[in-house]
Amino acid sequence: MNSARRLRIATCRPLPEVDPDEDLLLDAFRDAGIAAEMVAWQHPDAWRAPTPTLVRSTWDYIHALEDFDAWIDRAAAAAPLWNPPEVLRWSLRKRYLLELEARGVPVTPTVLLPRGDARTLSAVAAERGWRDVVVKPEVGAASFETHRLQAGPRESDALCARLVAERDVLVQPYLPSVEGHGERALVWVDGVFTHAVRKTPRFAGGVEQVSDALPISAAELATGTAALAGFGDEMLYARVDVAPGTDGVPVVMELELVEPSLFLLQSPQALARLVAAVARRL
Repeated sequence: MNSARRLRIATCRPLPEVDPDEDLLLDAFRDAGIAAEMVAWQHPDAWRAPTPTLVRSTWDYIHALEDFDAWIDRAAAAAPLWNPPEVLRWSLRKRYLLELEARGVPVTPTVLLPRGDARTLSAVAAERGWRDVVVKPEVGAASFETHRLQAGPRESDALCARLVAERDVLVQPYLPSVEGHGERALVWVDGVFTHAVRKTPRFAGGVEQVSDALPISAAELATGTAALAGFGDEMLYARVDVAPGTDGVPVVMELELVEPSLFLLQSPQALARLVAAVARRL
């Protein structure tokens, strides 16, 4: 195959957990006549060739953010990178929720505690009228250091203080709707929302469970569309995780633009759309 039909898929090795999309993508690209290979982003010699890169399962970047930031520059300098660098960088830090909120997008209420902040979890929760809260790193993936806590007990303050001593932290109210209706991951590929799945709540040490493909409601579509407004045509994929807020309106819990699972096993149509979009770009 000529170089125009080659593709690198950025991953990490070892993977912290199985990526169910990996073999599906490799097989689908092969069937489309594209020579795709999984390449760990940490591999120093792998990113010099001018081969386009699709970012997928780079799930350990949260432990080496500066190195990953430098890798974005290195990969993008060699060949096109999808998603593009400006999209990746914007999504690395979950303070984007505050930016979305300022734009009028419904989001989970969020307080950012910068590293070293002296405020206690009890004080922050009392100020917002929260009791049942979620505390998690601003830079995180999967359930890394994500905790559901009751504000007030000293052990909750101590856990939050430990996290804040190490990194920037987000404090949010726990949304009861994630247990009944469930958190919905809305998958977007090349300009179109393709499907959703229901995810069970997941905290540190837990295992995520997901449903088969589900339709996207009109309310979810409105929130997802608002969250993605303003991104350029170069963005290839996205995942908008939503759940009903206290008023029933779906709110953005996370906007995943770096390395989200796209649940391609649940939607052959989404897989085909992603492969076709990459083929056009190649």
